Amino acid sequence: MRWRARTVFQLHCALWAGRPQRDPLGSGITMPPRQPGLIALSAFFALGAMVATLTSFALLAPGSALEPMWRLNPQAEVAFRAIGPWAIPLMLVVAVACALSAAGLRMRARWGHRLALTLLVVNLFADATNVLVRGDLRTLIGLPVAAALIVYLLSSRVRDQFTRTNAAA
Repeated sequence: MRWRARTVFQLHCALWAGRPQRDPLGSGITMPPRQPGLIALSAFFALGAMVATLTSFALLAPGSALEPMWRLNPQAEVAFRAIGPWAIPLMLVVAVACALSAAGLRMRARWGHRLALTLLVVNLFADATNVLVRGDLRTLIGLPVAAALIVYLLSSRVRDQFTRTNAAA
């Protein structure tokens, strides 16, 4: 019962974006205020989850109301159609990974930090591969963005947000 109460308290603190919180059970656990950058990064991953889900539905139902979204990036539709039926579960996996990362960052869970770093590193390598193999210079913008987000997540100030949370578990 004590474990469940602490977990509920940690979840409450993780969802609260204000001042440091104290454990009402008297364990001395306090959580620092959430970094605005983590809130923004969590929203970024949540948006990624929504876009990946919409992409899955657009691939599942060609000619549907989602068809106009391909005007934003016609090459993406061609690439996804070339993958075949595997494109739909692939995008659903991306959607779930992004959603979990958003939730993990929001709760300041160590697994959320690791998952966000993993997704950003994979994205960095994918953008670099697109530049080198396909010659798609538009993906160059993703390199400094992903690198900056990785550096931010690896900063000691941000890492401390996740270390303190897990110390209480």
